[in-house]
Amino acid sequence: MSLTIPQIRANTMRARHLYQRTRRQGFAVGAFNIDNQETLIAVARAAANLRSPVLVEVSDGEVKAIGLENIRDMVDNYKNEYGIEMYVNLDHSPNVDDCKRAIDAGFEFIHIDISQAQHDATTEEIIEKTKEVVEYAKFTGALVESEPHYFGGSSNLHTETIDYEEIKKTFSTPEGAKEFVDATGIDTFAAAIGNLHGKYPVPKELDLELLQKIRDAIGCGISLHGGSGTPSHFFEDAAKIGVSKININSDMRYVFRKTLEKVLADNPDEYAVVKLMPTVYGEVQKVVEEKIKAFGSEGKAVV
Repeated sequence: MSLTIPQIRANTMRARHLYQRTRRQGFAVGAFNIDNQETLIAVARAAANLRSPVLVEVSDGEVKAIGLENIRDMVDNYKNEYGIEMYVNLDHSPNVDDCKRAIDAGFEFIHIDISQAQHDATTEEIIEKTKEVVEYAKFTGALVESEPHYFGGSSNLHTETIDYEEIKKTFSTPEGAKEFVDATGIDTFAAAIGNLHGKYPVPKELDLELLQKIRDAIGCGISLHGGSGTPSHFFEDAAKIGVSKININSDMRYVFRKTLEKVLADNPDEYAVVKLMPTVYGEVQKVVEEKIKAFGSEGKAVV
């Protein structure tokens, strides 16, 4: 059932208060991608068990598979069932119209990422379209996130090692971050400091010194994408520096698939797959809880 405008605005106001708390209290909120209802259950149960605020996020493919209104309704249903603080984030949306539809549906967080679909987009194009979303979001109060260039990797299992000399060419800079934030008026800057989408055979390394310089240069929130496969101590330090949001996807997908493969192999005569799923989302819940503890958001929910 669609939310009313007052309900949406009340939700976005709470989301803004959450961002303020992350800065004051030195924790980051986890933004966890979902592919299906089972993953949503895992996130909701982790949030309830650890009394942590969480973001549920969906990218373009997941929106097309599930539907904007369905996602909004599912999140609201589980939020009410478990009595948790939970919001919805549109992740890496490649165009303005999709962002507007998500804002209308009551998503509290919007990530406009023009370079995701158009890698060669100019800075001017990205700024112009980001500003359009920022202006549209003022009606509901949704928080808008963006970045000035393409962010590498993909939310999958990679076999190649990470070429950090190449990756460093796309790192954010304090000066570039400030210019982009000032030009667009965004609420969240997606920083590139060694974080990379996907799960790799070697741990990721974050440039925390660069992160501190970016934090000192801008006043808005900072997010880290590509959190999977990153040692927990980087998250703990990043939250203390002032990162408000950390995205997790591949670690959850990997555990989901591997556990599902095992339970299917262990139960060849069971065709009521719903009976097998609690084991699957139970393992995903463990991943979410591990991240919540690393982000420092345990016990920080306000409901």
